[in-house]
Amino acid sequence: MFCSPAILGLLAFTLYPALASLYYSFCNYPMLKPPVWVGTANYRTLFHDPVFYKSLSNTAYYAVFATPLGMIVAFLLALLLNQKVKGLAVFRTMFFVPSIVPMVAGSVLWLWLLNPQYGLINTLLRSVGFPEPGWMADPAWAKPALIVMSAWGIGGWMLVYLAGLQDVPRDLYEAAEIDGANLLQRARHITIPFMSPHLFFTLVMGFIGAAQYFTQAYVMTNGMGGPVDSTKFFSLYLFQNAFQYWKMGYACAMAWILFIVILLFTLLLFKTSARYVYYGGER
Repeated sequence: MFCSPAILGLLAFTLYPALASLYYSFCNYPMLKPPVWVGTANYRTLFHDPVFYKSLSNTAYYAVFATPLGMIVAFLLALLLNQKVKGLAVFRTMFFVPSIVPMVAGSVLWLWLLNPQYGLINTLLRSVGFPEPGWMADPAWAKPALIVMSAWGIGGWMLVYLAGLQDVPRDLYEAAEIDGANLLQRARHITIPFMSPHLFFTLVMGFIGAAQYFTQAYVMTNGMGGPVDSTKFFSLYLFQNAFQYWKMGYACAMAWILFIVILLFTLLLFKTSARYVYYGGER
């Protein structure tokens, strides 16, 4: 009786929509008319759609660069904020706050910062004589701009790493120092192995988040994925098919392909995790 509200909610708002989307992926469903079964036609069309491949490559590009960048920046910040200095709580708060700023508000802010003519970033680059990229107005710089922007909101990962650093045994550092290990050697042989479960967690979650990247690209390109489809990510193209082109069956097929890609990559990560993840005495 106590569990029934949660169970009913799961069935009505999660399981049924998922199963319905699987059915609709085999239908021609313009939303304003009843769905018509067309078999695998949506999937066959997808594999001949050049925009589908473009959106897939854009998403892969973003995932390959944004996820490691976020992990590295968050890890370095956690190492810095793990030191015993005055005002530590203030510094931790400063680096965490951007991660709780609403994504739409943060996207609008970065749209101003990345403005090619009078944005703060190009103004600083101009003052020191560096070239001024076109950022979101340039197809070559649009994805790098979003990748740089992604490193702004890694406060959550930083906290995960900071919590993990508290569990690294201090006596191991002391023993390593006595044996003559320098800072890099201690980081390589002590810090990173003990932090590997946390790094693995953020790698998996980072990839899943990158594969579903949508809000920032939608806000910063007015829902178009420009310029020249350079920021038309998979989820954005899926949204366009569902709610702009009214091709709900086609969009459902895209959603299931995305699910399969995420599932396979996640299973691959877990399958190989024993090689590089250290769990307190077990590998």
